[in-house]
Amino acid sequence: MKLVVGLGNPGRKYEGTRHNVGYMILAGLARKFGRPPVKEKFRAEVMEAEIGGEKALLVTPLTFMNLSGQSVVEAKGFYKIPEQDILVICDDLNLPLGKLRVRVKGTSGGQKGLEDIIRRLGTEDFARLRVGIGAPPENWDWADFVLSKFAKDEQPAMEEAIVRAVEAVEAWARDGIEYCMNHYN
Repeated sequence: MKLVVGLGNPGRKYEGTRHNVGYMILAGLARKFGRPPVKEKFRAEVMEAEIGGEKALLVTPLTFMNLSGQSVVEAKGFYKIPEQDILVICDDLNLPLGKLRVRVKGTSGGQKGLEDIIRRLGTEDFARLRVGIGAPPENWDWADFVLSKFAKDEQPAMEEAIVRAVEAVEAWARDGIEYCMNHYN
């Protein structure tokens, strides 16, 4: 079984913000591959899916971003999922708007959700799909920026990035991480 985790912050206040790109992509995966119903389990909304011929668990943590590791550790432990079958999807303000970057493993790069997952799992050895949200404008605090909504002129690029990210997750599940990196980075 694959474990696909989309990071974000719960609540209406954060809907559509840059930090919730992981939630947006998980919603796209649920529409395309999900098998309702959505259940609350592991401090998350959870839905079973079949992606690229593989059984998958779509996990949207209901904790705030910096506590995302709780849901990942609980789901991983319950289903005994090895690290190589985990994919975490998150925003990245160091990437240009809409750019995807898939990695086999790596540091958090300052992303608080990834940081918590790495700390709680005790390893950096899990795949991640980072989605560029652009850099903050001059004189903007990065925390305010990631919690802001996309400007009207940015929305088409993000909609396209979400479609490509859903395709990338399918490629990861079906063809593996190397194929996914070669085709979506």
